[in-house]
Amino acid sequence: MSTEISPAPKSGVAEEVQQGPRVAVSALVTNLREYGLILALIAIMVFFQFTTSGTLFKPVNLSNLVQQNSFIIVMALGMLLVIVSGHIDLSVGSVAGFIGALAAMMMVIWPLGPLSNPLVVSIVCLVIGGAIGAGQGYWVAYHRIPSFIVTLAGMLIFRGICQALLGGGSSVGPLPDGFKALSSGFIPDVIGPLTLVPPTVNAAGKTIVGSGLTLHMTTIVLGLVAVLAYAYFGLRARRTREQHGYQAEPFTLFVIKTLVTSALALFLVYQFASYKGLPIVLMVMGALIALFVFVTKRMTIGRRIYAMGGNAKAAQLSGIKTERLTLMVFVNMGVLSALGGLIIAARLGQAVPAAGLGSELDVIAAVFIGGASAMGGVGQVIGAVVGGFIMGVMNNGMSIMGVNVDWQQVVKGLVLLGAVVFDVYNKNKG
Repeated sequence: MSTEISPAPKSGVAEEVQQGPRVAVSALVTNLREYGLILALIAIMVFFQFTTSGTLFKPVNLSNLVQQNSFIIVMALGMLLVIVSGHIDLSVGSVAGFIGALAAMMMVIWPLGPLSNPLVVSIVCLVIGGAIGAGQGYWVAYHRIPSFIVTLAGMLIFRGICQALLGGGSSVGPLPDGFKALSSGFIPDVIGPLTLVPPTVNAAGKTIVGSGLTLHMTTIVLGLVAVLAYAYFGLRARRTREQHGYQAEPFTLFVIKTLVTSALALFLVYQFASYKGLPIVLMVMGALIALFVFVTKRMTIGRRIYAMGGNAKAAQLSGIKTERLTLMVFVNMGVLSALGGLIIAARLGQAVPAAGLGSELDVIAAVFIGGASAMGGVGQVIGAVVGGFIMGVMNNGMSIMGVNVDWQQVVKGLVLLGAVVFDVYNKNKG
């Protein structure tokens, strides 16, 4: 008779030691898209920092980078919800150009009196943008016309109206300085500057431009507060997941991600502070990003948009009014397209017929590079923002290097294709 000897049970400590690396690897794979985007952005920035001989990270260039590409990120926030809901909007560039032309006409050409005030004009233009979005969303939501067709028609219509408003090929300007501050202005230093290195004075007693080092302390304080808030809310969200029994990313990965992101943010804040401070448009963009993160992660309407994009019929059966939700998504896109048009006009200081031309491609590319799915139901606000910055850094870096515009389009197309292939690969593997 043989005696079977059972193996001794493993200790709990040994199991935890063996499972620890497995959990870390599993979390890394699960969050590969998020980590990969951040690492890709950092790698692209470092690459262009070397290839441009240090020009990319210069404070003046960073300010220009934000001001030139902010409208892409603003419109990408709205495009994210459109794509997540299972639709597309090809008219955003034309709507932006039309709104910029309308704003210029109201402020410069038409005798509107008090109504030509930049603030009043901006509000009116945002309302008109929302109405345009409602008009397009109505046909998509209630008549089931594909969004591709509706917005393609909108792209042609509003590009034509933009050119008609401006008289064919002429520009309208200059626009008021108060309006141009939206894109080219900087926040005031209410705390006061801090001089670390006094500027150099030449023989004539005049200060040499660019010498010395003076920090914009309001920018420094705002940057520190933002980084601390990012770390605090990230830690709180992680603890909340653990308290509700959900698996959270390993603490080590969380710390590394937070430290890398915070270090990059503080470096950029220091660069802005050593120039003129934070651009006003960056503050507007930051407020919108925070708002959309809150809406998509904390509000019922955000969850319903994702549910509708994942399975529209199931969402309807669960009581979600998909028609009204689709209409709201396109209204939101119209308002953000109008804001993008105002930013473009403010940046140029005038309205031109070609404003916003082709920008819909950069906006859509930013959302897909950020991890959104063309089938709907998948996508994150932070991903769209990082995707927008990737597009902006590539545009800026290749322009500084003197790369021909034709080849810039080729590179951006390859990056977009690579991002989509990577996304499909991950889904098939999962």
